Amino acid sequence: MLNLLVEVGGWAGALLVLTAYGLLTLERVTQASALYRWLNAAGSAGLIVNAVWNGAYPAAFLNVVWLAVTLYSLAKARAAA
Repeated sequence: MLNLLVEVGGWAGALLVLTAYGLLTLERVTQASALYRWLNAAGSAGLIVNAVWNGAYPAAFLNVVWLAVTLYSLAKARAAA
C-alpha cells in the first residue's frame, strides 16, 4: 500500500509541475503568481518522496533545490505584501 501511495505521489507531483509549466507557457499565470509557485512546491515535494523512495538521488537533489527556491520565492513575496 505504501508503494502505491509513493507512486501516486510521484505521478501527482509530475502532473503539478507540468501543469505549472504549461500554465506559464500559455500565459495563464506569471512566474510571480502564488498559483504557479504552489503548484511547483507541491509537485516537487511529491517528486522528492518518489525519488528518494526509489533511490533516484540525482532527481531527489534537483527537486530539493527546486522546492527550496520555490519556498524562498513564496516567503519573499509574503514579506513584500
